[in-house]
Amino acid sequence: MSQRTLLLLSQDNTHYERLLKAAHLPHLRILRADNQQEAERLIGEAHILMAEPARAKPLLPKAGKLGWLQSTYAGVDVLLDASSRRDYLLTNVRGIFGPLMSEYVFGHLLSLTRQLPLYREQQQLKTWQSHPYQGLRGKTLLLLGTGSIGQHIAHTGKHFGMKVLGISHSGRERAGFDQVYQLPALNKMLAKADVIVSVLPATRETRHLFTSERFNHCKPDAIFFNVGRGNAVHEGDLLAALRTGKLGMAVLDVFEQEPLPADSQLWHQPNLIITPHNSAYSFPEDVAQIFIRNYIRFIDGQQLDGRIDFDKGY
Repeated sequence: MSQRTLLLLSQDNTHYERLLKAAHLPHLRILRADNQQEAERLIGEAHILMAEPARAKPLLPKAGKLGWLQSTYAGVDVLLDASSRRDYLLTNVRGIFGPLMSEYVFGHLLSLTRQLPLYREQQQLKTWQSHPYQGLRGKTLLLLGTGSIGQHIAHTGKHFGMKVLGISHSGRERAGFDQVYQLPALNKMLAKADVIVSVLPATRETRHLFTSERFNHCKPDAIFFNVGRGNAVHEGDLLAALRTGKLGMAVLDVFEQEPLPADSQLWHQPNLIITPHNSAYSFPEDVAQIFIRNYIRFIDGQQLDGRIDFDKGY
């Protein structure tokens, strides 16, 4: 079997190089590019890329030997526009973000429903005062996206005694969900939901899925999370819904433009929590294990895990 060359294009190159060399993968030569100049020099040698999508994109026209690109992230939408190459295998990272996303959603949810920031403020003022709250039991959680991340959040919701509804492309039953519906049912489900969580990928169908018309169907005290992709939400319409009481609270980890511009009005909205796209980090140890399993499949001619359909966008 001929040798294959892997080029690493990541902020975690040192970590990935150490992990992959320790795995002693057969017939694999490992190169790394820590800057653009090195990447330009080495890209022509690469049969395989293990890369952050944005770092790989400008190099693809020069990657003459490329057969497979393993993204180190879940999101690969930057590689899916109509002008990009499609003559290679593209895989993303799946199956490792569920626990982290679930921690993020329920960490914020419990903080909000139990008013923990308020008690912290009262502590500073030496104020002993209790405030009413409701538990999560019996509340309805609506998840847009029923893949591995959605299923993990769903199971956590069930642990807290929540009713869990899902929206997916197929509407197929999934573990952890009481019921799953297709997209045309979204408005009706929004009217039932106390907590709404979008973990949707970026596709043509999901762009600006949440507009004023959608938010009009929400309960006025509903809490909305976006931990999927920023373009699923029309940010101006979300802001209007928060300001006019059509929506109670929002927690956003993803945005149409990242970093979120300093002049964005979102920063100043009191019933909105902003985090810098860090709800689930791609830990190198986990990503390396995915690559190692896929590499063995690749050299054996088997189907790769996490393969992206360029037409569907996921």
